[in-house]
Amino acid sequence: MVGKYPVITLCGSTRFKEEFMEAQKRLTLEGNIVISVGLFGHSGDPEVWDGMDEGTLSKTKEMLDDMHKRKIDMADEIYVINVGRYIGESTKSEIAYALAHGKTVRYLTEPETKIV
Repeated sequence: MVGKYPVITLCGSTRFKEEFMEAQKRLTLEGNIVISVGLFGHSGDPEVWDGMDEGTLSKTKEMLDDMHKRKIDMADEIYVINVGRYIGESTKSEIAYALAHGKTVRYLTEPETKIV
């Protein structure tokens, strides 16, 4: 099969590594191109932050947040990994960004309250 495949960027807390991997597999098998995070700083990739002073840590976090917004730019929609309905500040920012740029937002678990 050759065709146009929807592009989905995964968003959510990197503490949910297992759920990211499950969603990536499922969405790929459903015929989507899936863009995910490059590392899991809150679950599984602690070396990312090891030895960084506060200034470097802040710059790295800022870079990673910006890179993820560029991934949202490339996508048709985002899929929010919100285990237990948890949505942190970075993810709220990504949802707001996606909505402001006309992207569809879907959730692993429908949130109790509307975001933005």
